[in-house]
Amino acid sequence: MPRSRTVLPVLAVVASALLISGNAEASADPPLPSAIFRATHNSYSGNLDGARNSIAYQLDHGVRLIELDIHDNDYAASRDYSIGHDSPGNLVDHAGNPASNRLRDWLNVINTWSTQHPTAAPIVVALDIKDDLTDNASYAAGNLAALNQELTSVFGTRLFRAEDYPASPPTVDALRGRVLPVLSGDGKTRTLYKRDIGYHPAVAINGRGQVVEVHDSGAGALWYWTGTYGPDGRVTWLRHGKYDNGVTPAVALNDNGDLVEVHQSENATTLWYRVGRLGADGEITWSPSRQYDDGVLPTVRFTDAAGTQIREIHRSQSSSQNWDWRGVLNAGAMTVSWSGNAKTSDARHDKTTSTSGTSRVHVWTGADGPTPSQTLRLDTDRHAGDRIRYQQTAFDEFQQGDSAELQQGALFYAAPATASSFITAARQAGRLVRGWDFDSAGNATDPPANYPATNYPYRTWYQDFLTRSGAVE
Repeated sequence: MPRSRTVLPVLAVVASALLISGNAEASADPPLPSAIFRATHNSYSGNLDGARNSIAYQLDHGVRLIELDIHDNDYAASRDYSIGHDSPGNLVDHAGNPASNRLRDWLNVINTWSTQHPTAAPIVVALDIKDDLTDNASYAAGNLAALNQELTSVFGTRLFRAEDYPASPPTVDALRGRVLPVLSGDGKTRTLYKRDIGYHPAVAINGRGQVVEVHDSGAGALWYWTGTYGPDGRVTWLRHGKYDNGVTPAVALNDNGDLVEVHQSENATTLWYRVGRLGADGEITWSPSRQYDDGVLPTVRFTDAAGTQIREIHRSQSSSQNWDWRGVLNAGAMTVSWSGNAKTSDARHDKTTSTSGTSRVHVWTGADGPTPSQTLRLDTDRHAGDRIRYQQTAFDEFQQGDSAELQQGALFYAAPATASSFITAARQAGRLVRGWDFDSAGNATDPPANYPATNYPYRTWYQDFLTRSGAVE
């Protein structure tokens, strides 16, 4: 599978002959950005706020965009997100739908239907994120890695990932039987799905291709990313989370997946360490944080092949003098025994670069187009400038009024159905456009939105509009 790219390829403008508008005839197998599909707004609301019926009924009657509003209120307890408009359960019609508000149950309905209808046009699942998921500080708390995993585990091989979207738009027939997830809603969440920002990044790679990156937030929080170095020379990031408070972290990683992290306290010049154990899933089990000295700008490396001997070098808090410690890792106890503290003329370790055999990783910060200058970036021995970020499993929607960051590389656009100029401009640029609250024939544009998302999908005017537009099923 191709690894995550910095941005989606820029789409070529679709030829006007392929734009489905007015009474123009539709191509038998149009490129995806040229096709029109039945779509519903707030699909989970059924007949409580509109007239949609159940999710399965909508799919049976040709709807190919299902919108689910999600919340993270009790994720830590339930290990799932909740469906609802203003709050979990709000305006959720359970008639013919799952009895619970759990996202997985609703996704399973879509997956079951898709499995039973392998020749159906691709289904877009638009997840309107109602809460800020970026304050979920770990996978266990429901961050975006957890959402990615839920989509992957439910849809399996039917999932069509954003990172796999080709440079030339695929046709509808090429995507039949597939499910395309799209992130909508909370703008901060959508932005941090595409990139991360940080200060003082450090990285380590081991002989198994496991990678750990650590950085501080610039405001006293310490965060990590874990991933794997692949055969293509790119790193796939698996997990992300907050692990402590402090600044200027550094990390060393041995081939057993044991790691030693060092950092400076946030508001003082004390030095602290943690021991961690990196699992195959990318999760880190951490020891408590323990002070081992005073100083600033700590760095650390393993010095033996077995990965038990450690050398830490830091600078004095009161001069330019460097000091070092020798340490022995006790992986079972998750502790380090420090000894031999002394002045050294050696430079501090380069914490931004790590090698294992011919594999090399280097971390840095820098803008990538419209992103901030503190965007976390990665070079490897074969690729330069990749963003450190979540796997791009879902497409990230660009909405009217969003930042240039969210527009960069976006395939899916969205706005109220009344935003005619936004919709037509996006269509003419070859984007896939959703117009929500498409509840009147007067909302039609030329060319129309690819996904005219209505609350009343069975009304005669809507059916006639779709017939004239050559809607695909």
